[in-house]
Amino acid sequence: MPQVLFKVDLTKPMSEQELVGHNRWHPDIPAVASVNPGDVFRIECKDWTDGQIKNDDNPNDIRDVDLTVVHVLSGPIYVNGAQPGDILVVDILDIGALQGDEWGFTGIFAKENGGGFLTEHFPTAAKAIWDLQGIYTSSRHIPNVRFAGITHPGLIGCAPSQELLNTWNRRESELVATNPDRVPPLAALPNPQNAVLGSLKGAEFERVAAEAARTVPPREHGGNCDIKNLSRGSRIYFPVYVEGAKLSMGDIHFSQGDGEISFCGAIEMSGYIDLHVDIIKGGMEKYGMVNPIFKPGPVEPRYSEYLVFEGISVDEFTGQQYYMDAHVAYRRACLNAIEYLKKFGFTGEQAYLLLSCAPVEGRISGIVDIPNACCTIAIPTEIFNMDILPS
Repeated sequence: MPQVLFKVDLTKPMSEQELVGHNRWHPDIPAVASVNPGDVFRIECKDWTDGQIKNDDNPNDIRDVDLTVVHVLSGPIYVNGAQPGDILVVDILDIGALQGDEWGFTGIFAKENGGGFLTEHFPTAAKAIWDLQGIYTSSRHIPNVRFAGITHPGLIGCAPSQELLNTWNRRESELVATNPDRVPPLAALPNPQNAVLGSLKGAEFERVAAEAARTVPPREHGGNCDIKNLSRGSRIYFPVYVEGAKLSMGDIHFSQGDGEISFCGAIEMSGYIDLHVDIIKGGMEKYGMVNPIFKPGPVEPRYSEYLVFEGISVDEFTGQQYYMDAHVAYRRACLNAIEYLKKFGFTGEQAYLLLSCAPVEGRISGIVDIPNACCTIAIPTEIFNMDILPS
């Protein structure tokens, strides 16, 4: 087994771990360990809520989750020799659940506490608990379904430079200012409440907490991209913005559908991830890199039969025609799939959770035929223990 550089105690919050990670992005958060190019190492991670969700049938913990705590990340890991302008090459060698904690959860967040892609249709909190058995999972809350997961880190990335951090905060503040009272908000701005910043203390902690970026969205450095195909065997190329790169990760998912549409929509779990790192000197300029690039690995569930639902860019409430709006089109595809699954005995909430966490395939299938974008969501039919095809 590779050397464990970051170990977690699941009975303690991140702020009380032997090595304290972080839940904000800032260049001045100190590294917890260092590695050399070519090293292989293991990182353990808590679930993204820092243990707020319990293995029970009551969704109140989803309803009441404190989002100022998330996402708890393990790291940063300092890579010796990495300099701004380089590319950090990260190979995901293995990833899995921590022994004795082989379960996960999927949630619908309440509209007033984060919401989700379909929050106007599903404004109330709900939860599904999943039992993990090797590569397979099933849930007592969503019957007649069993599938293989494609396990991956929902969140992985390097630290931003101060200049990049300032850019994030400026543009996201400008966005929020366009509709400051929106529920849920347009962006999660810096918030010192419940900030965890590694070993920082005192005045330095207060300074960093006031300006550190929240971990909610993906950005130029990677971060919370929630890409289900970043699984075993994947190679990720990260732009380096600070000395040592300062790589961090967390938010491990046992499985997820494209889009993670319910926001807490993967099968969220604690877990470990084994990594190998290397450096491409001057790679950002050489390859014109702005955002990360990745090469998917060879390991994923082998499903061959799908039922595919289409959606177009027409509002489901008003019938308003939008011009080439892929967001509206994907929402309509998801809603069409949910209405269909309801005919087979699933509740709308169960169908919503399933689309979010099962290995469904989402596509922008057409983006040129004015005025309608066409998006599709493909559900593998083999995950059901019944026939769901029209007949």
